[in-house]
Amino acid sequence: MTGPGLSGPAHYREAERLLASTQGSDGEVASDDATLAISTTLAAAQVHATLALAAATALPTIIAYRGDQRGERYEWAEATS
Repeated sequence: MTGPGLSGPAHYREAERLLASTQGSDGEVASDDATLAISTTLAAAQVHATLALAAATALPTIIAYRGDQRGERYEWAEATS
């Protein structure tokens, strides 16, 4: 679920998914054998989280300028619940 055109909430959900994928079934971080893969996944999660934060920060201005035409408020509410 990567690529251009993701909404802020989609970036938020992708960051959550990537973070969850770095943990074992007991909630602990996976073994040292997977350190590079985990580091890469965490970096990708950070990028998605940063893009989500940028989108969330800009949302009030965007809504004030053009309205909530695509239901972004509801999409954020769904993503963060």
